[in-house]
Amino acid sequence: MSDDLTQPNDLLFQEIRQLIDTAKQRAAVAINAEITLLYWQVGKRIQTEVLQGQRAEYGKQIIVSLSQQLTQTYGKGWGERQLRHCLQFAETFPNIEIVNTLCSKLSWSHLRILTAIDDPLKREFYIEIAQLERWSVRQLQELINSMLFERTAISRKPEETIRHDLEQLRQTQQVSPDILLKDPYILDFLELSDRYLEKDLEDAILREIEQFLLELGAGFTFIARQKRLQIDNDDFYIDLLFYNRKLKRLVAIDLKLGSFQPEYKGQMELYLRWLAKYDQEPDEQPPLGIILCAGKKQEQIELLELDKSGIHVAEYLTVLPPKEMLQAKLQEAIASARRRLPYSKDEP
Repeated sequence: MSDDLTQPNDLLFQEIRQLIDTAKQRAAVAINAEITLLYWQVGKRIQTEVLQGQRAEYGKQIIVSLSQQLTQTYGKGWGERQLRHCLQFAETFPNIEIVNTLCSKLSWSHLRILTAIDDPLKREFYIEIAQLERWSVRQLQELINSMLFERTAISRKPEETIRHDLEQLRQTQQVSPDILLKDPYILDFLELSDRYLEKDLEDAILREIEQFLLELGAGFTFIARQKRLQIDNDDFYIDLLFYNRKLKRLVAIDLKLGSFQPEYKGQMELYLRWLAKYDQEPDEQPPLGIILCAGKKQEQIELLELDKSGIHVAEYLTVLPPKEMLQAKLQEAIASARRRLPYSKDEP
């Protein structure tokens, strides 16, 4: 008889537990929104006061004295640093409607990190992807530190294209391939030795598949290793096959130890056409190919017009270089790409 009573009680407990957890989650979101809105209002009021003073020195004095008064009244949490964060937040996001939208999806800790990004386009990119992927504060900081934006294909595009793609993402949740594809891919987590074979690289990726999926970006799911394609009487093998639910595309990855070679294009085109013919579902977009190389030659890639075939060539780094070196390399790549793609008024 006690067993008969236990089963309904367990079900009752689970249902009530779910009600409590859901309510606590809603309360946490509401509290975060209220606190974030308060910080914006505080920053806005300080901004108004500072502008009235019209002197930088006056602004510093205001923050120091106000911090002392608030700390005496409310205790910790209202130091000079916090007030400067509030002020910077209000200056970065002057529109209250935008702030209300952000509050519902991102925490104050997220927004404090995002506020520190000076470049508006870069900041908008991280805002949209952080919401889409539901990044934790730690993930957001790590990906900014890894210069994710500078490594995406979209960073090489004209500013109008970047704005268009981010607006499309915001309005329709549709992700363009350029937002997801990167160059280079940082694979330092694989911890490979100085000498390794393609199979070693493949093995290491599968051992660290969760980290690799995070580096690939939003929406990737692993499907197969060494996917066999039988064409006529010949066998071909795709190193790694993924599906991206955001793009609704199969994504074939070919791993190469050396620098990119022109013949890799024909090989990948064969893979993509086979996938389109035999594996692509009616509601899916054509497959994409990523050729991961230890190095690449930009002019060869441009002449081959790989993007027209749905092929992305990228370097991979198994050892993370010093941040300054990587930053300089990425900034030069972006500048070079934008010089080759001059802004056009016809650009969407």
